[in-house]
Order: sequence, then structure tokens, then C-alpha cells
Amino acid sequence: MKLGGYKNKILRVNLTNRTFSEEELPYDLIHDYIGGRGFGIKLLYDELKPGIDPLGEENKLVFIAGPLAGTNAQSFGRWKVFFKSPLTGTYFKSSGGGHFASELKFAGFDAVIIEGKSEKPVYLWINDGKYELRDATYLWGLDCDDTHTLIREELHDPNIRIACIGPAGENGVKFAGIFSDRRAAGRGGGGAVMGAKNLKAIAVRGRQKIDIADPEGFAAAVKEQIALYKGNPAAESFSETGTQIAEFTNLLGIFPTRNFREGVLPNWEKIESSEYTKLRVRKTACYSCMLHCGSITKVNFGRYKGAWSEGPEYETIWAFTGSINLPDIGLTVAADKLCDDLGLDTISTGSAIGFAYELYEKGIITKSDTGGLELVYGNQEPVLELIRQIAYREGFGAILADGTLEAARRIGKDAEKYAIQVKGLELPAYDPRGAKAHGLNLLTSNIGADHNTGYSSQEIFGVPIPKKVDRFAVEGKGEITKFNQDLTAFVETGILCAFPPSMGMINAEVYSKLISTLTGIEDFADPDYMWLVGERIYNLERMFNVREGFDKKADSFPERLKTEPLPAGPAAGQIFEEEALLADYYKVRGWDLNTGVPTPEKLKELGLEFAIKYSGGN
Repeated sequence: MKLGGYKNKILRVNLTNRTFSEEELPYDLIHDYIGGRGFGIKLLYDELKPGIDPLGEENKLVFIAGPLAGTNAQSFGRWKVFFKSPLTGTYFKSSGGGHFASELKFAGFDAVIIEGKSEKPVYLWINDGKYELRDATYLWGLDCDDTHTLIREELHDPNIRIACIGPAGENGVKFAGIFSDRRAAGRGGGGAVMGAKNLKAIAVRGRQKIDIADPEGFAAAVKEQIALYKGNPAAESFSETGTQIAEFTNLLGIFPTRNFREGVLPNWEKIESSEYTKLRVRKTACYSCMLHCGSITKVNFGRYKGAWSEGPEYETIWAFTGSINLPDIGLTVAADKLCDDLGLDTISTGSAIGFAYELYEKGIITKSDTGGLELVYGNQEPVLELIRQIAYREGFGAILADGTLEAARRIGKDAEKYAIQVKGLELPAYDPRGAKAHGLNLLTSNIGADHNTGYSSQEIFGVPIPKKVDRFAVEGKGEITKFNQDLTAFVETGILCAFPPSMGMINAEVYSKLISTLTGIEDFADPDYMWLVGERIYNLERMFNVREGFDKKADSFPERLKTEPLPAGPAAGQIFEEEALLADYYKVRGWDLNTGVPTPEKLKELGLEFAIKYSGGN
């Protein structure tokens, strides 16, 4: 059966013995998991043994382009990479934008599975269905920008798309990312896994077309999608500002400041979206996306004059302002560029720096620990040096390079309570005390504290889908969180960018039309089937973690968020009511209330009988 959308090929690369194999996509995998995130969790669940070392040869990297990548459907230009995380020990999905996904499809593949470890640094070159491993010894130690430049020069093609690591990945920093043209699959340490395999980069070029099962029906569905975008008031503002929206969370009182002690950054107006617009050089976009939400930003004044980056995104803006209690727009641009060059996740990097600043304030660490760096709130001098030290595992940065949870364990002196993380993944730029469903998603996300696993746009932007909510209320937040998480899971089979669905720019009905007319699979036309697949994916991710020993105990915030009310601002007095919110969520999910594990009945309902042995069932 010939299907549209899929190239029907997985490229498997064994770095240990330098062998390649091409595998067809099994129809059952396509039908039951659709693509993208669905393929990623099923392949990892089937192929990874429980308890493997995330930085050992047995771990795998699964790079996936969705079935809609390379088409003219809007905002499906993202790619995902799946692995067991060295930072969290959990299943992990990390997502990047740009043009890498479409190029992988044009080159003839839906997915690339990397296994084993090379004896020496190499990069993988995929060219229109052909492939080889090439020497990367001369690239080892170079930053991401230079790696892109030299590979394109070596292969004599400026249009090659590349996903690579920087020095942070080579040095095993547990929150090193994988970068493609300044877009990052940043979270969870995929760059460290890639570095442990001595794989510097994957370079891709292709010219193959994408087949469409029902061209007329697909064109109509794309037209309907574009009409939804144009008719949504959020589309124009999002296109203008991208994610540079620090004003939103400060006005809600949930912009984490001084390591999540406060929810409003003093003088936050200096980093609101209009200030970044003044520094914009030009707009950028991912493949086939009319939103054009990216920006090249260049600082034209002050100590960082001349610094530029693609971004910075909202999370990065927060990471280098709220963490040190200083709204310097130039620092955010300079720090963003340095993290991109060195190959670091900005969220975990900024969070680690904010954690260190609080330890310094409390006397848990001193100048003798930091090599003379004065980590005093409001002092930006140490920031760029700490970023560099983290990437190269030098000085105090070597301790921070393993993430805040492990750093706290090594430091001792009760430092662990200041590590603001879930399952080892540092929290992003939202204080959960002032947005309960958003916090509940961070708490129950299968990869740790990730906002895009189930973004609560109902609370952050007031989107009334499926209904309006009170962000401070506890009641009903399990239902909203499950809705957001399952919706995200099924649109990421595509792989759709997180922002359009979170802002109500696309719905399940239109997504179903796109994927069904593209592939020709009738079941995909049913939105109810999409919701079923989304729930199946989410529960299988949970069972991967259960198999690794995770349960309810891992769904927990640091005590600060549960017992210390926000002191001031629009969310003053709020705490996160963890037990009540979790109980509601587990009930809605059909998970055991005492363990947080999906019940055998729920797994049977979702067609996941093969996982029941890990749920306590037979």
C-alpha cells in the first residue's frame, strides 16, 4: 500500500562497525502512531533495554521528520530527536526548527537511527538517498557556527542542512543541545549523547518530492489551515513579536525571579517585546511557515554593542535576566549567541546560573568555590564566563554542567532544595504557583519540567479552548492538563510547531484533514482517532519511565513552590497545591492514585497491552 507523506524509509547507522541499513516503516507503526513523536516513543520503547547508561553505546538517537514535513502545510518544519536523557534518566524528546526536517524528507528518509559509538569523530553525510560517514577530527572542538561553515565548504554546497553539536556536547554537558542553523533541539542532553558517540554532525541534502495521496483534498485542507491562521487575532501579534513576550508573564506575576523566589522582575519594561523590535535586523522563518516568528537581533548600544543572535526567545530572555535579577537586553543577546555557539540549552544554563547565585547569597558556596567570581544578584560580570566554563567543564562550571540536581548533591549543605527542577530537568520561565494547569503540566510531563509538553494557553493567554479557566483555581485542572498534553502529542505526530495549537490557530478537525488527505489513511480523518493516538503516545511515554523506575514520587516540585507563597505582584499569596492537583490529574488520566502508574485497564483501552507487565498487571 503506497501512502502519501512518508518516504517509507528509516536509515539505521551503526557507528561501532560503520554499517548502514534501510528499513521500511511497518504499516502497524504508521497506523497506530502516525509519525513524529509517535514513532519516536515506540521505537525507543522497543529498542532500548531498561537501565542502560544514557551516555553508553546502548543508547540511541532517533532523528525524525514528520509526514507533513516538506509539504506546503504550515508550521510543520520541525524535527525531533529521541533518546534516554543523561540529565533526567527518562525518555526524552527534543525539538528543533528551521529546514533540517524538510531536507531529510527530500533526501529520502523519515527517520535516522544512530546506534553504537565511533572510534573517532565522524559526521554523517546523507545526499539524496546515499550516505556515508566522513572524518570529523578536524571539526572536533569547533563551535556550531564554524561546524556548519566548514561542512558546507567541504561538500561544496551552501544549501546543505546540518544538525551538529558544539564543545558542550563533546564535553558531555548533560544539557548540551543539538543545533541546526541556530535553531536548537536544546533540552535534555541530546548533544551529550551525540558527543558520547563521537558523532559531530548530520549533514543532509535532497531533491526528492513528497507524494500526496489526495492532492485536491490536501490543497483544500492547507487553504483552510491558512484561513484559520489569518482569522486568529493572535497570529499577527505572534508574527510580529515571536516569543519575546516577557511583559505577559510579568503582568501575570509568574516571571521567575531570583531562582523562583519572586514573580516580577524589577524594571521588566526594559526587556518587553517592543525593546527587542527596536534591535531587529530582519525576520526569519522555518520551512513553510507564514508566521515568520524568528528574528535576527543586533545590539547597537552599550557594553554588548555588536552582539547578535537569532532570537533570543522568551525562555532565553528570562534565563539571563530573572535568574540574576537584572533586565539587561544586551546580555540576553550576547548570552544567547554564546550558548548557541557552544551548544548549550539556554533554559538549563540560565537556571543553573540562577541556582548558583542563590547558593552564593546564602553562603553555601563562596569565592573560593567560584574561582573568584562574585555571584551577586544584579552583577552580570560572571554570566558569560560561567557559560564558557559550563561548556568546557572548567572551574565551577564543571559542577553546574551536570545540571542543578546533581550539582546540589555534590555541593551538599542542603543545596538540593534550591535546585528548581522536576525529574532533573530545570523549570522553564513560568512560576507554577500562579498558573496551576501550566504547573501541573510541568509536574507530570514525561521528560521533566517542559512547558511545551502541554502548554496552558488558557492560563497564560486567556485562550478559551476548550473553555475559559481561572488560573488560580485547583478544581478541573487535571482535565485541562490532559487536554493540552494529548492535543500536543497528536499534533506532534506531524510534527507541528507548538505555538499554533496552543494559541488556537489550528484545531483537531483541520489537522485530521491535513494528515488524512496527505497519507490516504481513512482513520486519520477522524479527530476522535487523533485524540486516541495522542493519549496512547502519552501513556507509552509514561510507561517507558515506569520501566526505568519512575512513579508518583518523581512528580514533585521543590518545597519552595509548595510552601512559600509568591510574595508580591498579581499572583501574590499563591502556592502550588501539589497533592490535590496530582490526585485530580491521575483520576482523569485513569492512572493509579497511589503510584501514578497507568492501570492495566487504561493500557488495554489504548492498545498498549505489551506494557501491562510493568504496570503491576499480568
